[in-house]
Amino acid sequence: MDIRPFKALRPVRDKVHLVATRPFYTYRTNVLKAKIQSNPYSFLHIINPDFDLHREEAEVLDLESRLNLVKEQYQRFIDEGILITDETPSIYIYRQSSDNQEYTGIIAATSACDYNEGKVKKHEATLTKREKLFTKYLDLVGYNAEPVLLCHKKIDGLDTLLDQSTSQRPDYEFTTTDKLKHELWVLPTNISEQISKYFKEIDACYIADGHHRSASSAALNQLRIEKNRSCDKDGYFLSFLIDESKLKVFEYNRIVRNIEDLSEEEFINSLTKNFKVKALNKKRKSNLEHEIIMIMNDNWYSLICKDHIIETDHPVKSLDAEILTNYVLTPILGIKDLKTDKNVEFISGTEKLDNLKKKMYKDGFDIAFILYPVSMDQVKKVADNNMIMPPKSTWVEPKMRSGLTIYSLNE
Repeated sequence: MDIRPFKALRPVRDKVHLVATRPFYTYRTNVLKAKIQSNPYSFLHIINPDFDLHREEAEVLDLESRLNLVKEQYQRFIDEGILITDETPSIYIYRQSSDNQEYTGIIAATSACDYNEGKVKKHEATLTKREKLFTKYLDLVGYNAEPVLLCHKKIDGLDTLLDQSTSQRPDYEFTTTDKLKHELWVLPTNISEQISKYFKEIDACYIADGHHRSASSAALNQLRIEKNRSCDKDGYFLSFLIDESKLKVFEYNRIVRNIEDLSEEEFINSLTKNFKVKALNKKRKSNLEHEIIMIMNDNWYSLICKDHIIETDHPVKSLDAEILTNYVLTPILGIKDLKTDKNVEFISGTEKLDNLKKKMYKDGFDIAFILYPVSMDQVKKVADNNMIMPPKSTWVEPKMRSGLTIYSLNE
């Protein structure tokens, strides 16, 4: 693998806790508005600049005008000294921790050639329209502020080097209102170069989160080559690389509505052909692979897949999310396309069961399906076979902050 140090644009130390933010699409509209109005330093002002406009002005903006506003806000943050550029290229160690979980990895530039040659392995399909949109975004605004999350096999010597480096005081250390602690270390040249050498020893890594970002970065490189305006930076994209054993993969649960014509008894009977159905006397998550927990009319059920529907040797058809789609959602509940059907929604496995149930009934859903999390080995098996996982199969953590380290795409 080809990774290398880069000169990050970063918030000044005294403002980093104010600048770095969750991606804007993770906020509800009212929360996003409150964040922007209450914090003049938030990176949200850059990635969502039309929020500062009057509604009438924002509604008439075309895409290029919006992207130019992003670029202007980005430059304003630089001109005002909120963002500064490191003097020398570095690799960065980032750690995110809570009371019961810790994630430590490195932020570096990863080769777009490695992506094109299949060394950066994918398990998710990208939408051409979205890919083209993000490529245009990168080309016009000239920066990338959200790292692609990549995981890799254990690298001998890397943990020792990271432990030694993180024994020093971090360059950034702050806690956000979601009770997550964030730490960042800027590594000296010799350590950065050593880490780059370690990664040359591995053949591949896997995209855990950020398929559209990586695809768009590779497309940008090709676009600029074709237009004879490429620079060295185009051949790489911003990434956070972490040992696969240190990632946390959660399930992605499904809630379904508009099943008025189906009684609970009829529905249970239709399931018994392919599942062993058992009523539960208390709420719980799935305890094992091929067990799906179902909630319907305040009743909880365990659905155990029967052997004849489990294609053990098939990387995709053996996944519980695919089994649920093929034997329940499509044939019984009429859900034809998980990406577009408005009668199905997805809830992260990080949500508490009470919150899932509350959302289910508040928004008029009838049934919830709680899945067992897939393993990283299952994800890798799908990617290694050049296959695609069902939509919303995994919720992977850590989720990165926008604006913590920014990768400039211009000289």
